[in-house]
Amino acid sequence: MLDSSVTAINIAKVCQRSQVGKLLPDALYVHVSALKYLDPILQAIEQRARTSTDLAEKATLVKFNFNKSQLAYLLYPDFDTDAHPALHSSIQVNLNTLEISKQDYHTRNNPPILHRKETFITPEYPLYATFARLTQQEEELGLLEQSRGIGTRMPWEHRLVEHCLEIHDHALACPLSTTHAHPAITPPTIQRHKAAISRVTVSKPIRLAVEAGLFATNTTYFDYGCGHGTDIEYIHRLGLTSSGWDPYFRPDIRNTPADVVNLGYVINVIEDTTERREALINAWNLTQKVLIVAAQVLIDDKTRGVIAYGDGIITSRNTFQKYYEQEELKVYIDQVLGVDAIPVALGIYFVFRDEAQSEAFRASRFRSRATAPRIRIKISKFEEYRERLQPLMDFYTDRGRLPTTEELGIEYLTPLQDTFGSIRRAFTVILQATDGREWDEIADKRRNDLLVYLALSHFSKRPKFKDLSPEFQKDIKALFGSYQQACTAADLMLMTLGRMPLVKQHCRQSAIGQQRPNSLWVHISALDQLEPLLRLYEGCASRTIGRPEEATVVKFHVQKPQITYLVFPGFDKEPHPALKTSMTISLHDLHVRYRDYAIDNPPLLHQKNQVVAPDYPGYAKFTKLSQQEQKWGLLDDMKMIFDRQGWEQCLLKHKAALRGHRVVWHKDKD
Repeated sequence: MLDSSVTAINIAKVCQRSQVGKLLPDALYVHVSALKYLDPILQAIEQRARTSTDLAEKATLVKFNFNKSQLAYLLYPDFDTDAHPALHSSIQVNLNTLEISKQDYHTRNNPPILHRKETFITPEYPLYATFARLTQQEEELGLLEQSRGIGTRMPWEHRLVEHCLEIHDHALACPLSTTHAHPAITPPTIQRHKAAISRVTVSKPIRLAVEAGLFATNTTYFDYGCGHGTDIEYIHRLGLTSSGWDPYFRPDIRNTPADVVNLGYVINVIEDTTERREALINAWNLTQKVLIVAAQVLIDDKTRGVIAYGDGIITSRNTFQKYYEQEELKVYIDQVLGVDAIPVALGIYFVFRDEAQSEAFRASRFRSRATAPRIRIKISKFEEYRERLQPLMDFYTDRGRLPTTEELGIEYLTPLQDTFGSIRRAFTVILQATDGREWDEIADKRRNDLLVYLALSHFSKRPKFKDLSPEFQKDIKALFGSYQQACTAADLMLMTLGRMPLVKQHCRQSAIGQQRPNSLWVHISALDQLEPLLRLYEGCASRTIGRPEEATVVKFHVQKPQITYLVFPGFDKEPHPALKTSMTISLHDLHVRYRDYAIDNPPLLHQKNQVVAPDYPGYAKFTKLSQQEQKWGLLDDMKMIFDRQGWEQCLLKHKAALRGHRVVWHKDKD
């Protein structure tokens, strides 16, 4: 028999210093999964009590009582599934006599319920984060204040009704309309205007549109749902006509058709699905050339807000937010407007009125860089008329072919014809002064650019030849002979992409990129220098989902068809930059997975020179550092130096330190 003083008083002292369980003034409550983490004294007491009843095996919580020599086993069958589970029954064990008594609650209309479930378990419990998130939501709304009044089911449900709330899947939800269960519940008043961000700089969608060349001279601009109007002012400063309407900030401004219309982060703050659809259609009806659509994309968990509402959430500022999946957003735009929206970044799409302009923009996104060949031989005629020949060289470098007489422009064509007789004869002089193979390489680059573009167009409605711009029609005829031959070659390349062993072979043979056991890592700046099949591989992801603007390195997987975009914010400045986030896209179903990496011990990137091309500005510096580190033996065990802690241990072991992109002796070495 246990000494009662030890059981009641000493146990209370042990419980009060426990790091596990929910501590109340008169008892400690612990989930059965956490018993092994308790003080050995408490574990021994529970094990002895367990021998008194077989029902202990079904228990959910164990209650250590401070006021009497008693331990209780509490049964909550719905602990994992019910946000606030009701007590089904309890078994009390007298720690002196091991006698038991049982009490049932499952037939009561108002049984005791649990709150703050995460306090009973440890962080290792699979649902710990889910429980903790719900508690945080309830605390922010004041639902857990005066907790004595909500210890049973009926008062708790009454409090939820008072706050017009429900709980679904461990998340607070505000019902869209009156429900049968709670007829007193009415929809909340959403304060949409609070979602408008007051910015001092241009928004990302408009900045990308300007960089893409959508704002030519005399372009008109209208912002549908302009908020505070920062983008309107920015476009006005470019010397262009700009205006905008907002139901709260500029309700009296007339909706005006414009070349470029912006619907920036509007549809994601409209809680009514019908009104959301109308906003998208209204903006499209105002669009004469291109519509910009931007919306919040789901990168973090939806529960970053406070209350679930409809297909989105109500935030702590009482605004609504619909967080789209990237593919979901494209499908929504395409279905509502009957278009094929072009992703330019996560959550940002361009929709063109003119099919030819749309296809020209798509193709431009898969154009590789090219520079005119160097002058190798001094040819007197070339040197004498170099200024007249320069526009011809520029055109060929840009298009990979010779221009027609109409394309070159009368101001350049006439001097060439007067001097050389024809464009082709003028180009012959250029070939004499340069290496003809380099011009062939430029043509091959442009041919490959078109192949990648045409292969990717297979995933949507491939444009008819007549729908292409005149320039593209000429490109295809000059580089392929016919549109049919070009499309056939593109489809054959696309079929090759479906064979992962062949993709792996191309990755392993790539002259650019860092070879990893199951992948090839390539810097964003070097993508256009890859062979066509690998460019197509990445294009299958970026064409539909969009390439994250912050992405630094692209990871080409070789075991299964997927692309991962890796973000290394300190790539240029840090000798071994830390991985911040990643976005992986499965090419089977376009499912997107995001991941944030620990700030205190993130993975590091070593040998940066391997992921960039030789023409990258820091290539020489990166290469010299890698050579130094190899000589020091710092790169001998790549698994050890995978993360920051391992790398720091390696430096310490070798008595080394880094000073910028140089290895030096550690200042504390012997």
